[in-house]
Amino acid sequence: MLRYGFRTVFFLLLALTSGRAGRAQTSKPPHAIVLHAARLLDVENGRILNPGEVLVEGERIAEVGKTVKHSAGAEIIDLGDRTLLPGLIDAHIHLFLHPGAEDLQTVQESVPQRTIMATLAARDDLMAGFTAERDMGTEGAGPADTAVRDAIDRGQIPGPRLRISGNAINLLGGHEDAIGYNLEQHVLPNATYANNADQLVEAMREQFKQGADFIKIYETGPDTVRDGRLSTPYQYTETELSAAVREAARVGKRVAVHATGEPGALYAAQAGVASVDHAFQLSEVTMRLMRQKHIFAVPTFTISEYFAAHAATPDAAKREQELLDLHAQEFRKQLAAGVSIALGSDVGPFPHGTQAREFVLMVKYGMSPLATLQADLINGAKLLEWEGQIGALNPGYLADIIAVPGNPLEDISALQHVDFVMKGGAVYKRQGP
Repeated sequence: MLRYGFRTVFFLLLALTSGRAGRAQTSKPPHAIVLHAARLLDVENGRILNPGEVLVEGERIAEVGKTVKHSAGAEIIDLGDRTLLPGLIDAHIHLFLHPGAEDLQTVQESVPQRTIMATLAARDDLMAGFTAERDMGTEGAGPADTAVRDAIDRGQIPGPRLRISGNAINLLGGHEDAIGYNLEQHVLPNATYANNADQLVEAMREQFKQGADFIKIYETGPDTVRDGRLSTPYQYTETELSAAVREAARVGKRVAVHATGEPGALYAAQAGVASVDHAFQLSEVTMRLMRQKHIFAVPTFTISEYFAAHAATPDAAKREQELLDLHAQEFRKQLAAGVSIALGSDVGPFPHGTQAREFVLMVKYGMSPLATLQADLINGAKLLEWEGQIGALNPGYLADIIAVPGNPLEDISALQHVDFVMKGGAVYKRQGP
């Protein structure tokens, strides 16, 4: 009993100390702050202000322009030859994953261990300039993302604003249940089972009870490419997905799907999901429905590039590269069809804090730097349902602001070198001029 009591006190003290440490990394003075830099991105109008200033009062932006009011007692932060822009948004992340064997993480690592790793991942993403993110499933850690989100919101640990989905939902034997282990060991998949509409609704209600902001459903997989065409079996019918969308709407929430191809992507679009994530190959009918219903495609190029570069065998690398090449080709068709795009990287299986590579790849595969930034900031704010709060430097918006060297409209790779991060008026990262 004495030993147990000592361990309990130790971990309580550790938790309290960790909370203080998280807050100590911020600088949140009671007075106003004026941010000054050589440039400021007006992302909505697609222009650069020279120079640019932002007046921050409390957690929100009070004024933006080439010059702003410098009230008595205001702290002036001169960022020199940098560009001020809104905090970045990643609409597809996995805080509970890290590089390595993905399925083994859920078997070999405890949920407490993975939760600690998730807090470190959240910090790394914030320091890379991502001030808002959508976590697309804990991969077998249940509602542990609720605790991470809430700790960030309370200021106990540093991290982005989060929209969370809890554990994703999947069919028996589906995409996340094809792990290939000895069936006699009864190893659970990285998602929650639901085999029909009633079970979908039941699983969703449990996840909402546990704190999920939205629901993530696996709709397709596994993926193969033959003769330039993608083959990926669907998991749920349009009727089943429609039941899920209706249930989410009943409580004011939405559904996102992992859907790489047809007919699963079509069923998702017909059901009216919020986003089709990965979207490797979409039919003309699906693209038209997505445009009409304002359903976002979230490409996630970076994860494919990473898998191709880190494949276990040359044959596996060839398959991953073939899939990436197909995706890039199809992405150009989606842009031409007017499909709305939001930026998501699928970070987790590759290192957290490095996902600004997604901007570079989206430009490489057909978008302009401005369109990519608008997809990330304007569309990302809509997808995360924070429109009017984040995604632009406007008076009244939350003061989520970053700075990068150079001009990202001329060189999008500047976003891989964020050296100033403010979230909600608190400075989390600041390097010298």
